[in-house]
Amino acid sequence: MRLTEEELQAFLRGMEGWKLVEERWIAKKYRFQDYLQGIEFVRRIAAISEEANHHPFISIDYKLVTVKISSWRAKGLTKLDFELAKKYDEVYGKMKD
Repeated sequence: MRLTEEELQAFLRGMEGWKLVEERWIAKKYRFQDYLQGIEFVRRIAAISEEANHHPFISIDYKLVTVKISSWRAKGLTKLDFELAKKYDEVYGKMKD
């Protein structure tokens, strides 16, 4: 179910680095030490996304990976988008340790 504006803002407050784009997407840029580390990050979040059957747009620009997510059926953002965003952040945190 699509989030209300109030719910959306509450979720965003708890998500470091995630930005609202065009009132329909959340997006975040992840920076890595080298190209292959970014590729490994993409591989890991792709597996999480596939398991959830909910797939983000992913852009790889050398050592910078941009992730953009939305829920097509809901025509906006849902709780699932934020749950996956949190999992992506967890993967990134483990890779940076």
